[in-house]
Amino acid sequence: MSEHIEPTVATAPLLTIEQLAVDYRHRNGLVAAVRGVDLELAVGETLALVGESGSGKSTTAHAIAGLLAPAARITGGRVVFDGTDLLVIGERRLEALRGRDIGFIPQDPTVSLNPVKRISDQVAEVFTIHGLADRRTARIAAVDALAEAGLDPARADQYPHELSGGMRQRVLIAIAVAARPRLVIADEPTSALDVTVQRLILDHITHLTQSTGAAVLFITHDLGIAAERADRVAVMHDGLIVEHGATEQILGDPQAAYTRALIAAAPSLGGNRQTILARVSAHPGGAHIRPSTADDAIGASGDRAQADHLTAVHLVKDFPLAGGTVRAVNDVSFTLARGRTLALVGESGSGKTTTARLLLGLVDPTAGRVVFDGEDITEWRGRRRRPLRRRIQLVYQNPYASLNPRLTIEQVICDPLVSLGIGSRRERRARAAELVDRVALPSSVLGRKPGELSGGQRQRVAIARALSVEPEVVVCDEPVSALDVSVQAQILELLIELQRDLGVSYLFISHDLAVVRQIAHDVGVMRNGELVEYGPTDRVFDEPQHPYTSELLASIPTPRRPTLEPA
Repeated sequence: MSEHIEPTVATAPLLTIEQLAVDYRHRNGLVAAVRGVDLELAVGETLALVGESGSGKSTTAHAIAGLLAPAARITGGRVVFDGTDLLVIGERRLEALRGRDIGFIPQDPTVSLNPVKRISDQVAEVFTIHGLADRRTARIAAVDALAEAGLDPARADQYPHELSGGMRQRVLIAIAVAARPRLVIADEPTSALDVTVQRLILDHITHLTQSTGAAVLFITHDLGIAAERADRVAVMHDGLIVEHGATEQILGDPQAAYTRALIAAAPSLGGNRQTILARVSAHPGGAHIRPSTADDAIGASGDRAQADHLTAVHLVKDFPLAGGTVRAVNDVSFTLARGRTLALVGESGSGKTTTARLLLGLVDPTAGRVVFDGEDITEWRGRRRRPLRRRIQLVYQNPYASLNPRLTIEQVICDPLVSLGIGSRRERRARAAELVDRVALPSSVLGRKPGELSGGQRQRVAIARALSVEPEVVVCDEPVSALDVSVQAQILELLIELQRDLGVSYLFISHDLAVVRQIAHDVGVMRNGELVEYGPTDRVFDEPQHPYTSELLASIPTPRRPTLEPA
């Protein structure tokens, strides 16, 4: 029997996609999202599918797993898994394969996890549904699976809302790989993770591949991950595969102009803020941008304190947990200067987002103060805090959860203007049209709803909404984590251009250190609720003083060839 199977495994691909075509129904008719895609994936192989947001990557992945949205329709092609065409077997047989033989890691953990079930119960379902464990042993297996995905077993009895975005993503990874599937489809599986946990998760997926012979289809906009982890790369653009081949060949010597543009846009630790400033200054009209940075204010007055905009003073935040308390933020102090960008980096759960929520007044500190423009706003409430809503805005980490699904994109962007009584209806509509253009979206999205956009497109809408009221401070919680590299570069340029033009200050929370180096003047490194390192960006990156900072820098995915660096 083994003599019969071995030649089949060695010669036949585990997954074959032939001329796959998918359309989406919109009010204005059908839109082709995938147009005749051909791909093969062998046992034990990792294939990275890269391309811009909206290029058809995630639609291809969802079509394989039978998870397309109701508005989508497969109009042609075949998806053959281990000799079986998944497009014709019916939902019952497909459900039996999903989870057991085909694991799927979705991009958005907030809408993928059940908010009223403990995370251990959600992982345990994989074992019980597929008959891999009984109810008692499934609980033990679930805790082990969560630990393998990098979560403390003490978190097993918590609910999704009690976890950070990165922790929720790890729960999805645990669910996807719990049954040791033969094919893992990973749709941006580490976009919400810091670099140290990202490496842990990628190592775990690699170990799974090597130990079980599973194949991995990686959907990613991170070319560093593709370069480090994939055996082959396929580049998608406008629903088509424009280039595919061995990773070294595609990323080291790309033939398609589109691939070359993607690589040139990829952020690198070798670049810095001056790289983007040079591009911004070279834009048409760039000479009209008025410099308005903290550097100018300090240079004119010689007094750094006059440029202080938002200050955290010995902030502490405790949360109740399992009969006790957990300290999420421990004696954190820093200053965001006017017209500058301060980035907070660190592992998921390190306290970055909680610190931002304290500054915004979304949660109350256990101790410490928040000072804005020289005034202590820690105790401000109600009508007194309302004017701050215009002066300080937030770009959330999860655009799908933060955008009202029943509103059009125009209504979403105009909503803060309506709430604060700014402008006439015509002026608000004009402002929305201007902003979607500035965040690199077509004007056609104004009449669409969030559910009709890709993850990256939704994130751009969230940024446009935050900018609509022309705030003085914008707190950006992972604002470009869902974006492909080309749009990411556009958004970073936009943020810097607005800063130079308007003097806006940014508190920039990110796990992507290459992005941080390009946009931030100053960096604060957080670990276990504490600020372990704080200083100018170049100094922190080039001469880290704390071992944890060095560990973060060492965990960044390394391209196989230096030619991946943008020219």
